[in-house]
Amino acid sequence: MAPLKPSSDVRSLWQDTAAKKPEFAAFSGTRHYDVAIIGGGYTGLTTARYLAAKGLSPVVLEANRIGWGASGRNGGVISGKFRVAFADIAERFGLETARHMHDFGLEAIEHVGELVESYGIDAADYQQTGSLRCAHNAVTLAALKKDVDWLNSALGDTSCMLLGRDETVSETGSADFIGSMLNTHGGIIHPLNFALGIAAGLQRDGIEIFENAPVQRLRRDEGGVLLELPDGIVQAQQAVIATNAYSDITSATESVRKSIIPFRSAMIATQPLSGTPGAKLLPKGRSYSETRRMMRWFRKSGDRLLYGGRGAFGKTDSETAFAALHKAMIRQFPTLLDIKITHKWSGLVAMTMDSIPHLGRLDNRIVFAVGYNGAGVALSSYMGKHVADLITGGSPNLGLVTAEALKPVPFYPIREPAVRLVAGWYQFLDAIGQ
Repeated sequence: MAPLKPSSDVRSLWQDTAAKKPEFAAFSGTRHYDVAIIGGGYTGLTTARYLAAKGLSPVVLEANRIGWGASGRNGGVISGKFRVAFADIAERFGLETARHMHDFGLEAIEHVGELVESYGIDAADYQQTGSLRCAHNAVTLAALKKDVDWLNSALGDTSCMLLGRDETVSETGSADFIGSMLNTHGGIIHPLNFALGIAAGLQRDGIEIFENAPVQRLRRDEGGVLLELPDGIVQAQQAVIATNAYSDITSATESVRKSIIPFRSAMIATQPLSGTPGAKLLPKGRSYSETRRMMRWFRKSGDRLLYGGRGAFGKTDSETAFAALHKAMIRQFPTLLDIKITHKWSGLVAMTMDSIPHLGRLDNRIVFAVGYNGAGVALSSYMGKHVADLITGGSPNLGLVTAEALKPVPFYPIREPAVRLVAGWYQFLDAIGQ
């Protein structure tokens, strides 16, 4: 396989406001470690942290640069939710499983604060402001009320509450919603600075990280695993695949690639809003999302408004998707009509067949952790702790994350047209108000 050419960094707001980036040495030669980690995102980095704490020698091998993938492109929303509602988990798998998953999500949120404090990542600008789920019609508002009531009664979670129309208008500055669900857990963060801060902390602790180091081949050998890179070889006792939606960069991660549906998520950011009518929007500084099937989300970063959502198809940025986001933003926030859009970017979300992340073993030498389904900042950065536990002989119990197998995508070769078909149907239903 020919060596990969390093990809340029995506032109995002996060890249343009990033703190000083740590420098990493180039990989060459033959090197030996206890554990080789493929992927330098949140999961790969935190796996290295916890393996080193257990006395092992890990190495992080990133095909591009730290923060090049989802860890540096996402919306910076800290949440402990899953794509499957906790009430639905309880109905299918029992209340205790739902409680276990709920607690895991809350632990993941707390862990973000621990990482920020431990590594002194002030540039991550972590704000524990909570989130608001905004209902666009009476049907979805009733569903939100049902969620709040169930969380209160079944799990004793009183951090969630229902807000009426006037309160929601006050919270958002938009008259597009008839009510909302406030969740006081979680908040917002600068996602790239969070990743860079963890990487810098690992480097200070003597943990080796290599950028532009794609693993082109992964195979077992007598002593463990052998990883072939363009300029050398890594020999290790075990390997971790932590490539998520970017598992198609090389054939080394073929074993998980066909169990993931990459779905492109796009974002736009406005000019600074100080001195404009838009300055009063989103005064509480939370993360916000809506209840339409093709969900949009929005938040502030400094005095800019970020607006994002799914529905960008293909392997590269889509001007059509950016235009659709801008149109939706203006519908919800008419005061932004004459405001300039300064940044447009997109990244891949790793969807799984059951909408749940998965941690497990391919065999006694290779562990994987993938599939965060678009809610991965907290979950993926917490997952590394449990990957390290599994690597060292533990049996982490993370509810469905570890109990359910990572399922292959049926009819994998036609996944892209299938995703387009489903998304198109969702867009139609949203357009007619269903």
